[in-house]
Amino acid sequence: MTDTELDLPVIDMAIPMPGFPAHRQFVLVRLNDEGLLYAFTSIDDPELRFLVAPPEPFFPDYAPEIESEVFAALNTKDPDRLLVMVVITAGVNETTANLLAPIIVDRDSHRAIQVVLTGSEMPVRAIMRKTY
Repeated sequence: MTDTELDLPVIDMAIPMPGFPAHRQFVLVRLNDEGLLYAFTSIDDPELRFLVAPPEPFFPDYAPEIESEVFAALNTKDPDRLLVMVVITAGVNETTANLLAPIIVDRDSHRAIQVVLTGSEMPVRAIMRKTY
């Protein structure tokens, strides 16, 4: 970890991400000046990082329904305090976003959870295009 990363707030996973049960603490590292791309980086293993982005610039109509269990796990009731990030897969010919399983972060407590939107038709690989 760099000094810059150590100054960032630590995000505690309320429930570990699927497939990564040993990794409970992450930092969100900005990768570009526009704030459109971040590395969701494990504190314990900085080699483990996920490329994430806020969905709004790419999918302006994306508004996942957050279930009450998520609010309970994050210990919050205010949807306006939630930061939604989608996991990005950068490919040679296209870049996609997982809209089915966003990472939800409570801005106040810095607790997070990756949720699978049940009953949703959201794609796992939505092609990303900047909309502005």
